[in-house]
Amino acid sequence: MNEAVLTPILDWLDIAGIAIFALSGALVAAHERQTFVTMAFFALVTGVGGGTVRDLLIDAPVFWMTDPWVAVVCLAMALIAWFTPVKVWDGKLLDYADAIGLAAYAVLGSAKAIAYGIPPVPAALMGIITGCVGGVIRDVVAGRPSIIMQPELYVTAAALSSAITVLGMMFAEAIGIVDAAIWGAAFVAGFCLRAAAIRFELALPSYGRSEPPEEAS
Repeated sequence: MNEAVLTPILDWLDIAGIAIFALSGALVAAHERQTFVTMAFFALVTGVGGGTVRDLLIDAPVFWMTDPWVAVVCLAMALIAWFTPVKVWDGKLLDYADAIGLAAYAVLGSAKAIAYGIPPVPAALMGIITGCVGGVIRDVVAGRPSIIMQPELYVTAAALSSAITVLGMMFAEAIGIVDAAIWGAAFVAGFCLRAAAIRFELALPSYGRSEPPEEAS
């Protein structure tokens, strides 16, 4: 893998994902009229939750323990949420921002897993975990329904970005495509799918098998 390309591009995806997810966490606390300390906590756990689980699973150093800027970015997002009226973020704006973070983190998680020698299928799953787990932690702590429990396309968008990343990196040398192009295509694909789901309310079919009839007594 070309480390000269890997570092700057994935670093930018990392910062984008952290910042957006941290903001979404802080805004959940803002909607609940919590203190700044609680908002900062939500920003941190949402921003780093998925990446932390990924790093523990692939036996990598937990990224925000070695990068001094990650916690700073999370706290900065909490400050932005603290000084911004909540109504500014109402509507679909934050949903589209979250789509950016979801796609960015899915690409980052899969690419990092591949770099650590993780096989293709688990590597793709690491992308999904990186993109989704922070939001799951946020929703569980806040005691609200999680987006992954809805039929709306969310995890599917992360899976698309992850799959393109893994497959592209597996065959990049054979087809003569640089990793940067693969990551860009994977990010755009995942974001576009999630954005389409937000705009047109796209969803997968829900489980529809009826309950077995009750036996007559």
